[in-house]
Amino acid sequence: MVKCAECCMGCFEKIVDYINKSAYAYMAVTGDGFCTSAWHAFLLQLKHGLAFAFAKFLAEVFILIGKVAITLANMGFLYFLMKYVFKDYEGNDAINNSTGPFLIVALVTYLCASVFLSLFDETALALLTCVSFDTDLHDGTPKYGPPTFHDGIDRVKKSG
Repeated sequence: MVKCAECCMGCFEKIVDYINKSAYAYMAVTGDGFCTSAWHAFLLQLKHGLAFAFAKFLAEVFILIGKVAITLANMGFLYFLMKYVFKDYEGNDAINNSTGPFLIVALVTYLCASVFLSLFDETALALLTCVSFDTDLHDGTPKYGPPTFHDGIDRVKKSG
C-alpha cells in the first residue's frame, strides 16, 4: 500500500512539475499571473497536443544523444591522457585497473551533461509555447520570427 501511495505521489509530482514549467513558459510570453498562465498553457497544449508531444520527444532524443556523446568524448579524452600523456595505461604498474577512473569520469560527466542539457528541454517547451501562441493569435499562421522559420513551417504543413 505504501509503494502504491509512493507511485501515486511520484506521478502527481511529475504532473505538477510539468504544469509549473508550462505556466512559466506561458507567463514569459504573456505576462499573465501564474494560475491564469497555468490554465491557458494547459488549454494551449490541449489544442496543439501533437506538436507539443513531438517537440518534447525530439528534445529528449537529442538531449540523450548529447549526454551519451559528451560522456563518450570525455572518456575517450581520459583514455588518450592515460595512454599517451601519462603513459599509465596498459603495461605500466601505476594503474592496475583502469575501470575505476573510467567509471568516475563517466558518472561525473553524465551528471554534469544532464544538468546543462536539461535547459534545452525547457527551451523547447518555451519556443513551442511561443509558436503556438503566435499561431493562435494570428489565425493559424505565425506572424513573428525569421523568414526561414516561416518557410520551414510551411514545408512541414505541406508535407503533412
